[in-house]
Amino acid sequence: MRPTISELMHANLLEVFNERDSARRRATIEHVYADDIRWTDDDGVTTGRDALDAKAAELQAKLGDLQFIAAGPVYQTLGLGFLAFQLGKPGSSAPDGSGFDVAIVRDGFIAELYTVLTDHGREPARHWFDLTETNEEES
Repeated sequence: MRPTISELMHANLLEVFNERDSARRRATIEHVYADDIRWTDDDGVTTGRDALDAKAAELQAKLGDLQFIAAGPVYQTLGLGFLAFQLGKPGSSAPDGSGFDVAIVRDGFIAELYTVLTDHGREPARHWFDLTETNEEES
């Protein structure tokens, strides 16, 4: 049985983008995303599981010890899921950034993923590097 939309959204955020172990991340990618997944964010469009895996690893390297946490429940309708997130240091209550993911689900897999950054601190974030610059300055 395929995962629910809620399970897919949580796996996307927590088991892919928070997972530093490449083998575990890759196993989740195979289970969660369609072969031809299209991930769109402010940096452009990434197509395919391999490209998504590479970009997730690159993003994690830039974010250092920052981690994603769900910022509320998954909202969903037929074939679509929405999950807000925050980005912060483990044990800290102050987020370093926030945003949300919207996924189009087909045949039990995320076929399209859209990530929108809503802010980092007090200013709108336009790119992931906006978040990493703040993180590097505090280190």
